Amino acid sequence: MDQAASPPAARPARRGRPRKSEQERSENPRHAELLREAARLFRAQGFDATSIRDIAAAAGMQSGSPFYYFESKSALLVAVMRDGMAQAFESQTQTLAALDRRASARQRLQTLIRHHLGVVVGAESHFIPVMLYEWRALTPTQRADILVLKDAYEAAWMPSLERLHRAGELKARPAVARLFIFGALNWAAQWFAPAGPLSLDELTEQALRLFIHPRPTSR
Repeated sequence: MDQAASPPAARPARRGRPRKSEQERSENPRHAELLREAARLFRAQGFDATSIRDIAAAAGMQSGSPFYYFESKSALLVAVMRDGMAQAFESQTQTLAALDRRASARQRLQTLIRHHLGVVVGAESHFIPVMLYEWRALTPTQRADILVLKDAYEAAWMPSLERLHRAGELKARPAVARLFIFGALNWAAQWFAPAGPLSLDELTEQALRLFIHPRPTSR
């Protein structure tokens, strides 16, 4: 006579705190602190030379605690870049929305340059140098993830560049000009000194003069 199958054995209860969701972890202040310290150390020491232990110590945490928020150092690197780009995109969108709708293409580009310089040389803006120097550390899938945000951020510049090109004030092709402009502005992270001779507003005007050449007025 067949006997009824025995019920499966109950799984032992998991010890310790239940693991929170990704959203709950990202909203935790410790999550933000880890991102800040990781970005700072990746910029100062390089990704390869920075250990999870280094990041945990800088954030005032135990050496294994970062793994509660990120599965690996590589995941933390991606988060630094993705979070930085997402915040830059959001603040850029708000900055453009605050502009007068009648603003000229030159005024819009000036606003975009000023905003981007603030992103590049801001006190907590380590993610752009990290992106420039640690891009090779990402996998193709991770790069594609970051590029979605990067492309959306840079796409907002194209209408102004195209209008300036049609007006004869931008001589280079808009898509190529965008690459040159971002290359020049991003490099400011290496040499700009807040206590130096130029303010960000003055630096913005110098950058605008470098790329944009107003048409001469007829006499």
